[in-house]
Amino acid sequence: MKFARPWIVAGLLLTAPGVQAQLLPGPGNALGQVGGVVPGVLDRVEGTLDQAGLDRLSPARLADRLSAARAARIGDLLRRHADSVELDDRREPARRGVILLTGAEARSIEALRSAGYGVEDAAVEGLDMSVTRLTVPKGRSLPRALKQVRSIAPEAQASADNLYFPSGPSIGMTAAALAGSGPVKGKAAGLIDGGVARHPALSGPVAQQGFARGAPRASAHGTAVASLISGTGSVRGAAPGAPLLVADVYGDDPAGGGAFAIARALGWMAARGASVVTVSLVGPDNPLLAGAIRLAREKGVTVVAAVGNDGPAAPPAYPASYAEVIAVTGIDGRGRTLPEAGRARHVDFAAPGADMNAARPYGGKGKVRGTSFAAPLVAGRLFATGSVNALRAEAKRGSGPPVICGECRNID
Repeated sequence: MKFARPWIVAGLLLTAPGVQAQLLPGPGNALGQVGGVVPGVLDRVEGTLDQAGLDRLSPARLADRLSAARAARIGDLLRRHADSVELDDRREPARRGVILLTGAEARSIEALRSAGYGVEDAAVEGLDMSVTRLTVPKGRSLPRALKQVRSIAPEAQASADNLYFPSGPSIGMTAAALAGSGPVKGKAAGLIDGGVARHPALSGPVAQQGFARGAPRASAHGTAVASLISGTGSVRGAAPGAPLLVADVYGDDPAGGGAFAIARALGWMAARGASVVTVSLVGPDNPLLAGAIRLAREKGVTVVAAVGNDGPAAPPAYPASYAEVIAVTGIDGRGRTLPEAGRARHVDFAAPGADMNAARPYGGKGKVRGTSFAAPLVAGRLFATGSVNALRAEAKRGSGPPVICGECRNID
């Protein structure tokens, strides 16, 4: 279901390196890059621009710069990790040589096996979702394989294992200790992202599970997002002390953040009582992910997702664009929509996404920017209030989407 009538985000990009949401430079910011792009690549593509410089650019020029930055991010990932990542038939990044199949009949599975495809049953626990994971024959491109699979199994839905990027500069893996205090019981808020570091502000129960190679591992992005949900003390979240279930879908895998990993994370959370799940990740439409979100919703899990930071001219972001998902955009300290905010097929709420602080992996807090950091504020308040209607009732109304938690900035 849609939670609000469609609303189109408008505005301009603020800083070139913030094509995804930005953890601004400061002590404790992680240096590792997984699922992102090294800063130098974006600097070469766009240069470093301030607000005044961007305000003088036309919307078309800004859209070009955002598009170029996104292409650079994906191109860099492909160059560095060609053995793990390739483009699908829509030229979207995906795990190399993997096709996800749902709804295939037994005879089609046997025909695919005869055609040289590796076949693995890969059910998504917690969602009662059956998935067949195909391994593409060596030497066959993903687009060619998708075409063949759809021909052999026309009754099924076949898709690549598309990759979803944090609406932050990168996952930024760190050597910081993982947050955790034993099992989380009862009602909890969920977070699908990188792992979460131990931090004084995260004093509530935290349980973490990995859904990628090397996971869970602490990340700058996941730690910041977690603090904005349930932080206490130096970084106060929207639902202070709320128990957290954290699914790390990145680990140290260059092809982390895939649709299958996110689906498995949703199943894990549904089975463990998460009522609200934050996904500050963006990517393309994917039938497996869409199905997982529908099934999670049927089990009482509400997904809150960021619209991303590729700008209003970019294609609609997913999972935010799914009808069952609450889509969130970001605003600055003056209540203006972030210029770099992306768009979705519906935008339900806005929350602070700039002029604010969040937790750093090695302690303390630092500035963050992007729709990544607006989504957890909405998710936290939804968890605290218990219903979308209650969330709407506390929202402040204006010319754009209703604003949640406008004071949640942790500036002092």
